[in-house]
Amino acid sequence: MSETVLIVDDEQDVVDLLVYNLQKAGYKTATARDGVTALQKARDGFPSLIILDLMLPQVEGTEVCKQLRADPKTASIPILMPTAKAEEVDRIVGLELGADDYVTKPFSPREVVLRVKKILSRAQGKGAPTEVLKCGDLIMDIAKHEAALKGKEIELTATEFKLLAMLMERRGRVQTRDRLLTDVWGYEGDVDTRTVDTHIRRLREKLGKAADYIETVRGVGYRFADTN
Repeated sequence: MSETVLIVDDEQDVVDLLVYNLQKAGYKTATARDGVTALQKARDGFPSLIILDLMLPQVEGTEVCKQLRADPKTASIPILMPTAKAEEVDRIVGLELGADDYVTKPFSPREVVLRVKKILSRAQGKGAPTEVLKCGDLIMDIAKHEAALKGKEIELTATEFKLLAMLMERRGRVQTRDRLLTDVWGYEGDVDTRTVDTHIRRLREKLGKAADYIETVRGVGYRFADTN
């Protein structure tokens, strides 16, 4: 396993705990204690995944996430955000800014490692369809991990890519939020389904006019329009 995880947190004990457990699981690690260093290491080292805390010195985690997503060089790096259990707004804001997933504090190291594995699995396209998916001017090349609209590439995070591929592959069939949480995120049990809604909203923004392909089935979930 050659993936490198960049851990960004200003609490040394949290950093040490995550470094130990991620290295034990076979990952390489890099660390940053503030937002400025995090941006530099992300751009220079291009890690496989970033664990990004919200409360950071110099530049806050939300701003770091925003800048990473705005830069084509780092836009596709998966981001896992630890958030305080009571701060629902932090989770929503993090997802809106482009985080792929979140884990609530206090967290167990084992849970973080499992989340990292699942996110990286999505980034590598494991479990995704193995064909080229096409709907009108929207084309997804799964093998190349590329999506394009009218020939222009769409910058998608690993989670957004898998979510769109899953919906396109199952076009015409309603996908419940719980089903998407299980198939895309790997979640089971009681999980906040607004995670799905937030990613769908971001996905629609990136798709522009093609966003109409993703239909909302009120009270149930989402469906990719069957245009055949």
